Amino acid sequence: MYSMTNTTSAPMAGQGAPTGALRGGQRAALASVPAAADTDERTRDRVLSAVLEHGPVSAAELGDLLGFTPAAVRRHLDHLSRAGVIEVKRVARAGAGAGRPARRYVLSSQGQSSLGDDYLNIASLALKQLGAVAGDEAVRQFAVERFAEMERRYAPEVEAAGTDITARAQALSAALSRDGFVASTASIEAKAPLPAALSSVQLCQGHCPIQQLATQFPVFCDAETEMFSRLVGVDVRRLSTLARGGHVCTTHIPTGRPAISVAEAAGSQPDNLNEVSNHLQERP
Repeated sequence: MYSMTNTTSAPMAGQGAPTGALRGGQRAALASVPAAADTDERTRDRVLSAVLEHGPVSAAELGDLLGFTPAAVRRHLDHLSRAGVIEVKRVARAGAGAGRPARRYVLSSQGQSSLGDDYLNIASLALKQLGAVAGDEAVRQFAVERFAEMERRYAPEVEAAGTDITARAQALSAALSRDGFVASTASIEAKAPLPAALSSVQLCQGHCPIQQLATQFPVFCDAETEMFSRLVGVDVRRLSTLARGGHVCTTHIPTGRPAISVAEAAGSQPDNLNEVSNHLQERP
């Protein structure tokens, strides 16, 4: 019964159709398989990039962002989850009687590592050797110099944003993203209006190119946090880090106070970054 719908069935006598028509159709079908697989891979790359940039994010939100149906998004999310590069975070819903926590997707540790630098293992060994030979202070100074170089590059762009803290944070976010940190800013919204003095934004980094180093040497996180404070011109507070198990690095930036310039902030840089980390960074 199925042969009635087969358009490539053998020709009737007298029609003179080529006997290789079926084989040609098969070849065409087979040729389309790699293209379909390639399309799936490209789509999964888009989904993975969206999870990296917007995570924690729901399947429905990903569908809206990418223009896919929920079923299509979930199919790719399932594949990425089985591959171990993303994972599900249960996020409590806002409001009373909100029900079960929402399923939201973030990059896993394996996913973060897959974006890393092949030279990190060498750098880690070098820093361990530096610490063994010259002590922890030498490692701290290395971290300070590393972020001082970044600060010199970022400062003109941040200063060009003016004195508005939110604008400065956005300029910093753009600079970080160009260096591979996948940064973004978000205003903190409260159920009730907050006084202007209590307004704030969060600076989020979805990827850390030196996560492996920062996990072993937390002074890198401390030096980065202090750099943020000097660049935006106010005291900031680190809420979470990828190096300490967070799904993103999150920095709280108060916006309801005037900023000081990068030059002024650099003049008040503390000598000991451990003192900075006590009040600027909260480990998750």
